[in-house]
Amino acid sequence: MNKHKLYHWMRLSFAVSVFVAFPAKADVLQESQERLKQPNTSNSQSFITQIPRPNEIDRDSVPEAYRPATTIKEWLSQSSTPVLDSPSPIQITGVRLNSTANGIDVILETVGGKALQGSTSKEGNNLIVDIPNAQLQLPEGKEFRQENPVEGITSIDVTNATPNSVRVIVTGSKGTPVGKVVSGQQGLILSLTQPEEIEIVVTAQKRPEPAQEVPISLTVIPQQTLEDAQINSLQEIANNTPNFSFFPTNAGGSDFSYYSIRGLNNFNFLVSQDSAGFYIDDVPFDFGAFLNLGLLDLERVEVLRGPQSTLYGRSSPAGVVNIVSRGPTNFPELRIAGGYGNYNFREAQLSYSNAIIRDRLAFRLAGAYQARDGVFSNETLDRTVGEREQILGRAQLLWTPSREWSVSFNTYVNNTNDGDPVFTRQDADDPFETFKAVDGFVRLNSNTQALRVGYNGTGFRATSITARRFSNQEVLAGDSFAPPLDLARSVIDFNSTVWTQEIRFQSPANADCATRTLCERFKWLIGGYYERRGFNVDNDAFEYTALGAARFGLPSAGQNRVIAEQDRNTYAVFGQIDYKPIEPLTLFVGLRYETSNYDLDRRRIFAAADSVTVLNPRIQTEDSSSEVIPRFGLQYRFSRNVMAYATIAKGYRPSGFNYRADTEDIRRYQEEKTWTYEVGVKSSWFGDRLIANLSVFHNDVNGYQVLLVDEFGFFRNIASADVSATGLEFELGAKVIKGLDITAGFGYVNSQFTRYKNPLLGSDFSDNRVPFAPDITYNLALQYRSPIGIFARAELRGYGTTYFDDANQVKQDPFAIVNLRLGYEWRNYGIYVFANNLFDTRYITSGFQFPPPNVTAGFGEPVTYGFQVRANF
Repeated sequence: MNKHKLYHWMRLSFAVSVFVAFPAKADVLQESQERLKQPNTSNSQSFITQIPRPNEIDRDSVPEAYRPATTIKEWLSQSSTPVLDSPSPIQITGVRLNSTANGIDVILETVGGKALQGSTSKEGNNLIVDIPNAQLQLPEGKEFRQENPVEGITSIDVTNATPNSVRVIVTGSKGTPVGKVVSGQQGLILSLTQPEEIEIVVTAQKRPEPAQEVPISLTVIPQQTLEDAQINSLQEIANNTPNFSFFPTNAGGSDFSYYSIRGLNNFNFLVSQDSAGFYIDDVPFDFGAFLNLGLLDLERVEVLRGPQSTLYGRSSPAGVVNIVSRGPTNFPELRIAGGYGNYNFREAQLSYSNAIIRDRLAFRLAGAYQARDGVFSNETLDRTVGEREQILGRAQLLWTPSREWSVSFNTYVNNTNDGDPVFTRQDADDPFETFKAVDGFVRLNSNTQALRVGYNGTGFRATSITARRFSNQEVLAGDSFAPPLDLARSVIDFNSTVWTQEIRFQSPANADCATRTLCERFKWLIGGYYERRGFNVDNDAFEYTALGAARFGLPSAGQNRVIAEQDRNTYAVFGQIDYKPIEPLTLFVGLRYETSNYDLDRRRIFAAADSVTVLNPRIQTEDSSSEVIPRFGLQYRFSRNVMAYATIAKGYRPSGFNYRADTEDIRRYQEEKTWTYEVGVKSSWFGDRLIANLSVFHNDVNGYQVLLVDEFGFFRNIASADVSATGLEFELGAKVIKGLDITAGFGYVNSQFTRYKNPLLGSDFSDNRVPFAPDITYNLALQYRSPIGIFARAELRGYGTTYFDDANQVKQDPFAIVNLRLGYEWRNYGIYVFANNLFDTRYITSGFQFPPPNVTAGFGEPVTYGFQVRANF
């Protein structure tokens, strides 16, 4: 009897079938279950570890729990404890791959044919299946690995995660494979879809969830689109997002970047907190002078429009741009890219990832270099100016001591060395011709460090993020008054050090929740945030030549200079609760309390060659502000394909001190408070081949912080106004046929002053449009990737009328630009040609009446073209 039992025990096997469907079919799961019922030996690849026959069994090699009884005592013991109920780990003794008509099967052959339970998780491009109570016992080694088994899959690995658990890792080449796990009495089936058809998962609400489930006006740019569209800057992100504009000063050296989200902008650079929050791998960035950043090796980008104060550490009344870089991998991954183009454009990128200790300790390194000669012709100096150069570096170390814990350390370095920020007359015959007597520069250095500790348990999740960011900008801007006379130069040198600490506790993920039904109906998050920001103005000056001093009535040549130190400490607690009283309806409410204290130490002097004159007494002052910031909303799912939501949210920017103000009455600026009302609909059709989302919003802003110019055209003062912004966003994504995708976005906003009187001019600008806020933004991309390797992408990006001053006298009329990219791709290689601004459209990105009444403007990039190559291993 025991021999009979042992014989049948050795004949049983357990199979885990992994299907890669191209495209996925509805009957894949049914076919998988049928294959588990009968062996499939057709088209088998030679990756089989054989099981010994019964007459070849060595009794000592069989686990004690399964050995045949040789005594009555042993027989009675086995009878009272059946083999199928043994708690001993199940032995997986063979791994083989079977090619199928739809893709590939990965079959794990086991001892005993016992049913297993498996859970899935995602890490970068990896789909991970963890199988508890199992051991991998392969005669030829402890692990199994097969590289490039089928198109779209880089590798399949089966390893012992712990002494009593097995892990299957399927790595996608263009995205993270997504699968559905079905456990049964005879095994476990994981049905995978093609990576490029994966549903986009985001963490906009600090939890992984499909983008179409998030009740926020949200634009997501996944990894493949980032690569296909060559998105490597905040400007490129904005170009693909409705109601988001991001303009550098000009095509030369950019000393400041102006952005607007839903009509709320950062034009007022003298305030200490931005309208939007920019996050790169958990590190908050701010201030337009520090946003000329390069981006590389990205996993995805999420742009959230509207106030985000109850889920994010920093209060952001306009929205959040959350940038997530690619994480470390368990196996070697090398990515190389390079290119060359007109204006001596050259670029190179490299990233490498690997595991130091498999499943425990991994790293990722990435670097990039990009440079270009100047696009402006300086007739006075007889050479081109406005060159650009940028060096980037990023490193990440990830430690996962257990399934519940993860610890990562990130660091990022950005070094930009650009030429003079060239401005020319808006009506010039050739806007790329200048006559400056001095060629200046813009230099930006940034570095960040961030430590993230995460816990993901059955009772709750916890996250701690400690970050430091240092930024320094130096600017020498040649004369813009009356070139080439060289009357005065702008000299700027300031730096900022920001320390942040954020702690969040939140409900567990559904799959890890002890009471899953409760977790699906009730979600919560509570957090705390601390920020210390030190902003040091080492020099903010106009340096007058002898000719300039005579022109402006100064006693001698020298610097009219401001020196200042500003410190701000911000403390906040925030939280949000989501509750689902009935299946289609979710209610959510959030609250934030924020308080800050700030101080200013400043003085203004005139530094001549042989003397220093104090123009204003030294000012040392401090103050504080605080606010309660709520958020309410609901979402209702009409069907699997259609969801609607409505929110009411408050936005807040604290008061502060203007370091350039010379008098007490204009030194402190007021708080800015925004109420945003929004309704939206998200929908998907034809099996998610068509996605259409629409949102409508209205912003009421009280105390809008407006930047003012003095009688010489210098920005020195801050006023307060009321603003109303009403608009909508519409986004469309369509998979027309296999390989052909269409992406479109349209944004409209009417952002105007409702109460505003310029205190310097005495003019009433109520009903004028808010500066740097285009009324229309739109983007359209058509992309085709053929099975034989042909790649083509065409983009159309457009903007409506944009004003650059509160009087609405300086503006850019509507314009559009066209980009084109063509290439040929192999599995691991690609070569491409590109042309940006194909028709060489002329447009301005900034404009000022300087010196009044002349309009001085910065112009955008001319046509650029070149080629690029890339390789992935």
